Amino acid sequence: MTDNRNRFGWPAVSLAVFATAWGGNEFTPLLVLYRQITDLSPVVVDALLFAYVLGIVPALLIGGPLSDRFGRRPLMLPAPVFAALGSVLLAAGSQSVTLLTAGRICSGIALGLSMAVGGSWIKELSDRDGARAGAGAGRAAMSLTAGFGIGAGVAGVLAQWGPWPHVLPYLVNIAIAVCAGALLTVVPETRFRSSTPGRLVDDLRIPAAGHRRFMFVVLPVAPWVFGAAASAYAIIPALMSARTSGAPIAFAALCCVLGLGAGFGIQSVGRRIDVPGSSRGVVVALTTLVAGMLVAALAAHVLTVWLSLVAATLLGCGYGMALIAGLLEVQRIAGPDDLAGLTAVFYSVTYLGFAVPALLAWITETWTSITYTEMFLFGAIAALACLAVAASGHTRHRPEVRPEVVEQPMRAEGVVTGQSH
Repeated sequence: MTDNRNRFGWPAVSLAVFATAWGGNEFTPLLVLYRQITDLSPVVVDALLFAYVLGIVPALLIGGPLSDRFGRRPLMLPAPVFAALGSVLLAAGSQSVTLLTAGRICSGIALGLSMAVGGSWIKELSDRDGARAGAGAGRAAMSLTAGFGIGAGVAGVLAQWGPWPHVLPYLVNIAIAVCAGALLTVVPETRFRSSTPGRLVDDLRIPAAGHRRFMFVVLPVAPWVFGAAASAYAIIPALMSARTSGAPIAFAALCCVLGLGAGFGIQSVGRRIDVPGSSRGVVVALTTLVAGMLVAALAAHVLTVWLSLVAATLLGCGYGMALIAGLLEVQRIAGPDDLAGLTAVFYSVTYLGFAVPALLAWITETWTSITYTEMFLFGAIAALACLAVAASGHTRHRPEVRPEVVEQPMRAEGVVTGQSH
């Protein structure tokens, strides 16, 4: 192994993960911009937010198994390429739904590959360097969260006050993605092609997805992960656009940063809140989400800026706690041969939450008498119902706590980024 390969190890992969996360979330604060400069309906604009799920889900579900079969580098190298391509299409397509949709799907493919493959590669490279247990997974999680938050913040500021608002934010991501892609070519491989790989269809099977605890404890919380996040930085800024007319795009970026920052912060204590053998993590997550929905309902009613920021922060806490609690449950349920697959299934369900803004916009257009206040109140009731299902599921399907999970709780971070088996 050359010196260059040692030097450009996990930091290079982390930069690629950062670039793809940036590309995945740079579009979010610009939703306000597209409502201003196009004649697209709110439903169509919010549907574009969801469009990248069409790229994320297949990349998640097949990226991990393919990287186990062919190696990390062949599956991770396309990620920054798709990130750059997505940003090119978005920059060129401000007036074209087709180009915007294609750009969002490319961004989703990039992010899905990073989550399914990049996290595994960072962990393996960190372990090879002798890092402490959990360090690699922590590096991967921080790269993702930093990319989500910084990407949204920078894109919002550039779109609000910079030249070429519908182009310049994407050019920054293109530059970062190109640099990351170049560095990936000199990162050492950690998973080599098997001489007897077996059938790919066997790798894609995920028996643990039918586990009773996964179905009745994990799935009830999963859609709330990004349902809460999307509510925080897509719905709330749209509701407050009249009160933030001086800088609506920057306000949307602020909601993104607050929500993601709160989510990142609570994850650091979430591992202590979530105790193996209990349902405390899921209960705290859904309780926080109920509180966030209630404050969001109040903010939608009174349309006060400071209250909307409180709601975005609370929903961000709910997002972060739901994510870490769900992933810790996934680790306890999955065996060593289906951890990556079950994590991919969990992530696929979480990303369904990005449909929430489009769904609510469609409801308000179809039934004009229904307000966002009423829909947030319904969200609080739905979260309470999910809490009841999860609590009941925990009682009826107690977890099997393996010794290694108790002795090394930091390993739970490994599944945050789709660690492969």
